[in-house]
Amino acid sequence: MKPSKTLTIKLDTGTLQLDLEPGTIPLQRLLGFAARVSSKRKFLLVSKVLGKHYPVSPKVMSWSYRALARATLKCGVAPGSVWIGMAETATGLGYGVFEAACREGAEQVLFIQTTRYHLDGIDRLEFEEAHSHATDFFLYYPDQSEHREQFLTAKTLVLIDDEISTGKTFSRLIKAYKHVNSALEKVFIVSLVNFAHPDDRQALETEAGVIVEWVCFRQGILRFEDRLNTEIDSITVNVSGNGACKKALLAWPGRLGLDAPISLENDVVEQLCGSSFSLDKSQPILVLGTGECNAPAYLLARELESYNFKVKVQSTTRSPIHQGNDIERVCQFEDNYDDGIANFIYNLNPDDYRDIILCHETPLCPALHDLLHQWQAISARFELLPDSTTHAKLHFFRP
Repeated sequence: MKPSKTLTIKLDTGTLQLDLEPGTIPLQRLLGFAARVSSKRKFLLVSKVLGKHYPVSPKVMSWSYRALARATLKCGVAPGSVWIGMAETATGLGYGVFEAACREGAEQVLFIQTTRYHLDGIDRLEFEEAHSHATDFFLYYPDQSEHREQFLTAKTLVLIDDEISTGKTFSRLIKAYKHVNSALEKVFIVSLVNFAHPDDRQALETEAGVIVEWVCFRQGILRFEDRLNTEIDSITVNVSGNGACKKALLAWPGRLGLDAPISLENDVVEQLCGSSFSLDKSQPILVLGTGECNAPAYLLARELESYNFKVKVQSTTRSPIHQGNDIERVCQFEDNYDDGIANFIYNLNPDDYRDIILCHETPLCPALHDLLHQWQAISARFELLPDSTTHAKLHFFRP
């Protein structure tokens, strides 16, 4: 299809050019752009609806989840499908699309997200995202026997990511998955934007050997002309974990399979208001997720929004991004998963918010305590309720 528009974006690491196909959503509503601190891929598509590198309202996030879920289901998804959200950036998006699909009537849906964390004693698929800062990804088999059976026999696979540049990561994942599930017949590749070249799409479809459907808001072709930038190219950031088992730290169940959406306690907002949280609704609040566990931040923010609070959602990340273009601010701190690596939050001005609520799955640790004191924030630790797989509690604490 002939492009409707060509965009040229100058970055400190090179020049990005996008040939856009026609679409109903203005690209500037979906995306900004930035330079990555990486020798493997030196640009970043900065989503304005994802709630990762930009603060986003729960209402906008809900809209994107619902729209992608409806578009996917419209194409025909067989009962018993498996939906996979890609770590780190799209774990919240993956969960949100899964939740929306359940509400739109999808039958027997299983959600699971990839992860960079090791969990000893659990079978897993391993594959690479070659352009990523940390290339190794794991897809663990679900821990419940009926979920595991569905995972190994599903005819439909729905893969969810924020953006597609080449599709090679999905190609590797599909190949690994087909080794354990020969019954696979159809794959959906769902994303906010898709800039994979037609040749790359064709290669993926051929290698998959099954029907492939592409679902997105905007698409086109992306080209990047690299240029030498010694200052940025010389920066090295450790983004690889220490390889230790993280079972004791990971409370979010998305890595081991969900067959229904997570629900917070009915009085979660009332509990929050009992933690020195003001009922003043005139000033905005930021609910901040951490790394691969950003869905609880969205769930809490959505509840607050239903009480007419002004709320934005965002998440920390271990992806190093150069300040400039659509990255106006960079805040660096130590991770809360005992890896001793840098984490970041972008475009955050604490003075813009009356309160910051930090949603996390790990126990409180020195790194989290430092952030809580720095921002005078409220801790909201996620925990599944005993004997439940979908009902959760947030433990609120203000230092």
